Amino acid sequence: MTPTQLQHIIQKGESIAVEFKTSMKKLNKNAFESICAFLNRRGGHLILGVNDKKEITGIDEHAIRRILDTLAKNANNPQKLNPPYYLSPEVIEIKDKKIIVVYVPESSQVHSTAGKIFDRNEDGDFNITNNSDLVTQLFLKKQKTYSENQVFPYATIDEFKPELFDKVRTLVRSQGPNHPWISMSNEEILKSAGLYKQDIQTGKSGYTLAAILLLGKDEVVLSVLPHHKTDAIVRIENIDRYDDRDDIRVNLFESYDRLMAFMIKHLPDKFYQEGDQRISLRDHIFREVIGNLLIHREFANGFPAKLIIEKDRVYTENWNKPHGHGNIDPVNFTPYPKNPMIARFFKEIGWVDELGSGVRKVFKFTPLYTPGAKPEFIEQDVFKALIPLTTQKTTQKTTQKTTQKTTQKTEDRIVALLKENPEFSRTQIAQVLGDITEDGVKYHLSKLRESEKIVRIGPDRGGYWKVME
Repeated sequence: MTPTQLQHIIQKGESIAVEFKTSMKKLNKNAFESICAFLNRRGGHLILGVNDKKEITGIDEHAIRRILDTLAKNANNPQKLNPPYYLSPEVIEIKDKKIIVVYVPESSQVHSTAGKIFDRNEDGDFNITNNSDLVTQLFLKKQKTYSENQVFPYATIDEFKPELFDKVRTLVRSQGPNHPWISMSNEEILKSAGLYKQDIQTGKSGYTLAAILLLGKDEVVLSVLPHHKTDAIVRIENIDRYDDRDDIRVNLFESYDRLMAFMIKHLPDKFYQEGDQRISLRDHIFREVIGNLLIHREFANGFPAKLIIEKDRVYTENWNKPHGHGNIDPVNFTPYPKNPMIARFFKEIGWVDELGSGVRKVFKFTPLYTPGAKPEFIEQDVFKALIPLTTQKTTQKTTQKTTQKTTQKTEDRIVALLKENPEFSRTQIAQVLGDITEDGVKYHLSKLRESEKIVRIGPDRGGYWKVME
């Protein structure tokens, strides 16, 4: 978020999606009530360093690190926020004053803080813990909206691939040596990730669809979602079918690995120096594209997700519950989680960035990978991402080369025809070739005469063409 965007939000004042806290020296005690309410309602911005009168008071320079640490610690502490939820606060400076902005997306879970459930309305946060009707409505709304929440009460830990949990521990260790998942059992990891919950309608508890999709055995994934697959295709030479294909019908963890391997196999790598670090542009772009393809899709729909590599572009398609329509502007868009628990799991293991920043990263690196090119993300029923592999200039050169080849081929056909039928007129040549007009024949005859490949003997009527060997 830019300072200008933040000032615009502040000027509008508090609302169902905006809450101000002063937090000059430390985090307000009720800050997590707002975070909990945003998660339960439809998301919003918690802005620290602004008072209720929309005045920017700022945060003490020495308190910033302490507040950021408190936010991170409490967001991952089930005693403070249950289930835990990863937050990505950012520090923004306006008129020499530091403000902390916490974007809180809508969650697919019902959250509580310190044992209390909060919801949000225009007047702020309100405690609905003792209102059983409102709590039930909230649970039902979440289950109806997010298919990843579907509970499978008869699924056991045996439905998951045990070797993948070891890989998960290795990945989170690289994110931080004190990550709590490192010392947890397989069951504890799933519960900590919010992948085990109670179905409010039946009262039964179990692992969710998100859990099975992330780490389930192949046969289990296909038993709960028979249509599940991701189709990776290369169409460069054989555009009617494909040059290479990987029909992926496994869990999302292994799907990510296979899709990345597919990209590495078929796309060149380009390195870029960012500061003192050399990075792979291909990997930085397509880890985000693949993460988006796997995470932000509506799994209940049978539309197969696709990743297709063509000569001049890579594009993806997946079914989607749109939260808007049209091209996404990386500067002025609000990220909306389609499967928050799956997204959170991918973020925890370091495979995707926080919500929204991945799209901005693709916009940043694509022009470096393909000079002058711009990616597209199109929000509609079928979500599409498009990464150009050639620039407009390169495309023009390719078109020119193709035109030259086509011209040469047409002229060769005319010459061959005139060798056998030197008396043919323009009309007859056009009729025999079938894919060119009389004016086109006239143009090519003129070019052939200029290059002295043919000579006209006699008048236009009654004469003939002589092919010069």
